[in-house]
Amino acid sequence: MLALKARFFGFVLAAALIPSAPVLGEDAKTVPASTMEMQLSFAPLVKRTSGSVVNVYAERLVERRSPFMDDPFFQQFFGQRMPNRTEKQSSLGSGVIATADGMVITNNHVVEGADDIKVALADGREYPCKVVLKDERVDLAVLKIDHADKFTPLPLGDSDRLEVGDLVLAIGNPFGVGQTVTSGIVSGLARNQVVKSEFGFFIQTDAAINPGNSGGALMNMKGELIGINTAIFSRGGGSNGVGFAIPANLVRAFLTAAENGAKSFERPYVGATFTPVTSDVAEALGLARARGALIKSVIKGSPAEQAGLKPGEVVTAVNGIEVEHPDALGYRLATAGLGKTIAVTVMNDGKPVEVNLTLSGPPEVPVRDERQVKGNNPLAGATIANLSPRLADELHLPSDATGVVITAIKAGSPAQQLGFQANDIIVALNETPIETSKSLAALLASNDGYWQFDVNRGGQLMRQSFR
Repeated sequence: MLALKARFFGFVLAAALIPSAPVLGEDAKTVPASTMEMQLSFAPLVKRTSGSVVNVYAERLVERRSPFMDDPFFQQFFGQRMPNRTEKQSSLGSGVIATADGMVITNNHVVEGADDIKVALADGREYPCKVVLKDERVDLAVLKIDHADKFTPLPLGDSDRLEVGDLVLAIGNPFGVGQTVTSGIVSGLARNQVVKSEFGFFIQTDAAINPGNSGGALMNMKGELIGINTAIFSRGGGSNGVGFAIPANLVRAFLTAAENGAKSFERPYVGATFTPVTSDVAEALGLARARGALIKSVIKGSPAEQAGLKPGEVVTAVNGIEVEHPDALGYRLATAGLGKTIAVTVMNDGKPVEVNLTLSGPPEVPVRDERQVKGNNPLAGATIANLSPRLADELHLPSDATGVVITAIKAGSPAQQLGFQANDIIVALNETPIETSKSLAALLASNDGYWQFDVNRGGQLMRQSFR
């Protein structure tokens, strides 16, 4: 045992005498060179920043369906409407103070459907707050503390400067035990297919993240917010060292939209569809790696067509930053901002070509012309509208979708009873192509005997016939 101790202290002494060699790179990074360096602590950094991370308490009222709803005996006394039970559900998450006047950034899933939201600071103060902006597709929400106090925000860092191996701290309230700090490194970048959502560009970390950490801070060693902790891979609900955070650059764009009074987080409209580059596609196109976003189609008159993008080309970079996959391209466009002109690098005949693409919001052309269908026909009770890029974005449909879409269906209506659903796209009626809501309404009104609908539901074409 003594010999073992002697060897250990000998190692420490040798480490203290050997100068550390700087690692080449933009920032000089070194390994611990002495016992003093090995005793360094994150405590000063945590003391300076932890007050900017809050607990988020969300409450929602949920109506429970009575188990006797369909019982004929009880319906004799209560009629068709049985009394339901109302329950209050509570959820707990975390958030980060982003501005001195009390803007708090968190995850949308932390506050989704909440009727009452409060935040609690690390010093014990509690404040009511309201939702300013939320978006389920990027899973972000901005809250505003309802008080005139001044708060200490956590500065936003540049998540594009992150490298795999960088040290990070995660701060949040896991399992409701109280504010907790965990440490780790950046394990990966540009991760997609993490959760079932439109967004697919996450920072991966091995810093312990657990339920309750959602909406909390992932922080670099400068005390800057570089991500909002969002998801974990876990079989049992606890941390397995594989956590994911939304990058700070997207948080910045989302926060800017909230500060500008936006009612929704608008994404740039490109007017093209993209697909991943497989190894076979990469080989066929002469690409060195299976990376980038393959252009599948380009909409006529769209910004993509005006920029000269063509089907079969591969987008490999935006403003000089590599695009790993189509989700990464969507992230680069969203963080660039509306009204900006970006440089897009595409591979054309094996050679990189740079084109300029101007980013704008999705247009509402044609105008939606919403109509509620009435009369004696299968679509009675449905609200229909002309599908435009803007309406497609609102309904989470593909940007190149066209035709007439069902935007809503009245409960108990013939349309609902016959199986039509919101977001169904009516392609044809009795083999007559449908182009406008006006023409569809006219066809429905002139027919009183037989209806054959061709419907696009979730990308699948189906045929429904009624007499």
